[in-house]
Amino acid sequence: MGGTSLGSFVMVFVLVLTSLLAVVPMSEAQLRQNFYADVCPNVESIVRTAVTKKFRQTFVTVPATLRLFFHDCFVQGCDASVMIGSNGGNQVEKDHPDNLSLAGDGFDTVIKAKAALDAVPECRNKVSCADILVMATRDVISLARGPSYAVELGRKDGLVSRASDVEGKLPQPSFNLNQLNAMFAAHGLSQADMIALSAAHTVGFSHCTKFLNRIYNFSRTNPVDPTLNATYAAKLQGMCPRDVDPRIAIDMDPNTPTRFDNMYFKNLQQGMGLFTSDQVLFTDARSRPTVKIWAHSGQTFYKAFVDAMTKLGRVGVKTGSNGNIRTDCSVFNS
Repeated sequence: MGGTSLGSFVMVFVLVLTSLLAVVPMSEAQLRQNFYADVCPNVESIVRTAVTKKFRQTFVTVPATLRLFFHDCFVQGCDASVMIGSNGGNQVEKDHPDNLSLAGDGFDTVIKAKAALDAVPECRNKVSCADILVMATRDVISLARGPSYAVELGRKDGLVSRASDVEGKLPQPSFNLNQLNAMFAAHGLSQADMIALSAAHTVGFSHCTKFLNRIYNFSRTNPVDPTLNATYAAKLQGMCPRDVDPRIAIDMDPNTPTRFDNMYFKNLQQGMGLFTSDQVLFTDARSRPTVKIWAHSGQTFYKAFVDAMTKLGRVGVKTGSNGNIRTDCSVFNS
């Protein structure tokens, strides 16, 4: 009788344990800090040194790398598929119109870090481009005086990159709160996560063409978006005339454009969100309380941002035969 009871207990325990493990996606379960400790123990310091060198050459390294990370993870997950270059008639992710404005400095940051790792024999072709991008993103945020945090590693690089997969997958400047929430929720991200991640615009820049409608053609009765601060709108019109060169870009944060801080939220309180999708976070009563809290407390925002970045980094992770480690971040292994 005792043996039967013990056997039943063991069976129940195994079933419970199996069900608990099933709650955690295998891709997420594989990720962990210090993933490369046995094969490339200095991976993070090597990447950080390369990123710092790039950062000292141009501040664009910060927003370019950060945006590259977002655009990668939102399409087919965090698998460096956005890094793949065009090959003949194959239209890859970076060829999609929404990705054409990705600054080359972001790609170059990853490429430089990969070269630095490959220069160390024990690390050569041991670290995925997807993980390099995650580490580089963390490092540029820190270099811009934002929070530094531990990153989960263990991703493989994706085996597919198609321009068609980008369509409808990236947030647009004209989005309202419902559209933003729906897009982020599709990746398991909450409204708070969305608001925190939107604050990456505190170090970003935008081409004038992305918001011209807000300062010239918002509506028949209001040529200028009424939620836009009037003084700020006039300043934007001065920098971005109606016939502006489409290559012209301006800082998204007019106050502290080279510092990763909570100024983004303070700007929203003053009607100085550059995109509709920025300002709506304050004009919509559902998200306004969060904006107010983070405008008041930078440390509270930093914690929320780190949590959101960690969650985003778990999206669509490739494992096993679903990915590999590329020898060249811009080309699939042959």
